[in-house]
Amino acid sequence: MWLVAINPSSGQGKGAIFAQRVTSHLSSKAIEYQVLSADNAQTLRVELERTLDSGNYEGILSIGGDGLAHLVLQVAVPRSIPFAVIPAGTGNDIVRTLGWSLTDLNGYLERILSTPPSAIDLGNVDSEWFAAILSTGFDSIVNERANRLSWPQGPQRYNVAIALELPKFNPIEYEITMDSMTITTEAMLIAVGNGRSYGGGMLVCPHAQIDDGLFDVMILEPVSKLEFLKVFPKVFSGSHLSHPAVKTYRTQKISISADSVAYADGERIGHAPVSAECIASAGLTWAL
Repeated sequence: MWLVAINPSSGQGKGAIFAQRVTSHLSSKAIEYQVLSADNAQTLRVELERTLDSGNYEGILSIGGDGLAHLVLQVAVPRSIPFAVIPAGTGNDIVRTLGWSLTDLNGYLERILSTPPSAIDLGNVDSEWFAAILSTGFDSIVNERANRLSWPQGPQRYNVAIALELPKFNPIEYEITMDSMTITTEAMLIAVGNGRSYGGGMLVCPHAQIDDGLFDVMILEPVSKLEFLKVFPKVFSGSHLSHPAVKTYRTQKISISADSVAYADGERIGHAPVSAECIASAGLTWAL
């Protein structure tokens, strides 16, 4: 039996469409499944936990965006239950982290149903699991603003939030402790990568791997707002790493102190200080 967690409204309705395709595929293979959906994340988490603790399940299929996948991690990892993420959201960076195509749904399902899962690294920040990126700084402030906007919908909401926040943004002073060092620096943003991308394919930590037991850390030190606008688009190709204001590190543990808020997998973690650790082989899933 498979547990199917659905966010039908994700991806402007893509979640409902993909859920129909997935459940039809399971039915055609005579594979038993149970569907769970809810009006809000907290209710869904309670239902997932109750259901998982009352039966035996081969795995969880998360059909939605990174927010739903992040929620599924919180219930799957402590129970050592395999999870798979069907990309039906706006960003789908957890699926990108796993290396899967965003369009070959049938191929992904066949792989999930016919092969055993493998172990991948996950980040744990203040007892919360994440698969892709933990971030703080300008991008988190933009997330805060984007979450308050009712218009526009989809990826453009993030761009509007950038335009609203950049004119008044100032670099933030951070104290950062990693495995072998502590540094104090002003920075525009900090990204701690278990995966490579966030924000729908922005390769903020392009060399991150999900099986090396380490985070890739990217720090963008202060630049002018004009220079920031020049550097920021380079994140889509990963070429921002060559900029002199960009510093990179690799570490298994990291603590960040600042007057700033942190996000992981696009979900709000809370105000710093935060502490995170890369846990080797923490999750069971299907990765390329």
